[in-house]
Amino acid sequence: MLTPDRISLNTATVREQWSLAECIEGCQRHGLGGISPWRDKLQEMGVTKAAQAIRAAGLTVTGLCRGGWYTAEGRLTPAVKDDNRRAVDEAAEIGADCLVMVVGGLADGSRDLPGARAVVEDGLADTLDYARGQGVKVAIEPLHPMYAADRACVNTMGQALDICDRLGEGIGVACDVYHVWWDPDLKAQMRRAGPDRLMAYHICDWLVPTRDFLTDRGMMGDGVIDLPLLAGWAAEAGFEGLHEVEIFSAEDWWRRDPDEVLATIVERAANVC
Repeated sequence: MLTPDRISLNTATVREQWSLAECIEGCQRHGLGGISPWRDKLQEMGVTKAAQAIRAAGLTVTGLCRGGWYTAEGRLTPAVKDDNRRAVDEAAEIGADCLVMVVGGLADGSRDLPGARAVVEDGLADTLDYARGQGVKVAIEPLHPMYAADRACVNTMGQALDICDRLGEGIGVACDVYHVWWDPDLKAQMRRAGPDRLMAYHICDWLVPTRDFLTDRGMMGDGVIDLPLLAGWAAEAGFEGLHEVEIFSAEDWWRRDPDEVLATIVERAANVC
């Protein structure tokens, strides 16, 4: 059972209804303990203003979404490096526990998956070098293999942790159950990550059938993921952070009153997580 203060709202969950300021106020109303903004909403509000509002609300910032996207040109470009350094600065200003990285897939017309992964690792090394100086942790988010071509060519916790092993201190993983629940090695990889490298834990559910693989995630309890089992594995691995709810739902939750969405999150967290 999760009490509201153990929940963080990833603002993607109500991105179609609320601004970041409204998300901050909503978290307060519903007693949530944390928030994880997306950069577009953060920039829309203003980073300094948002940082002040989040601190005034007493919310933990479980992450900033997102950095990465290293591979769009098939190589690491100065523009991508600069954008990721700006993301690090934003994460530092709002006091985020980590900067979540969606690393990028194949460049247009490419079939070179090993090459894309090499670009990603070079990009992460560049960002990490800067992030260490700003006191920001970098968290690779492995995405489901269906996104390998267009969004993220790092697809398992094991792949992500191999990169972490090579790059050293200050980098870890953001474990989103939507992307990794199917992995038979998940428990072992959570244990491998341990408390220092398991930097974020995102929850939602996998619907059957799924109508759209990007924007049809389920509310906890509406799908097939054994959330209590995975939460137990995370706890055994030493994760003590907030559980961050991130639901993309164009046909359902994005169409509902956002206070209803948050009230449902609180109820489901208490009863099915």
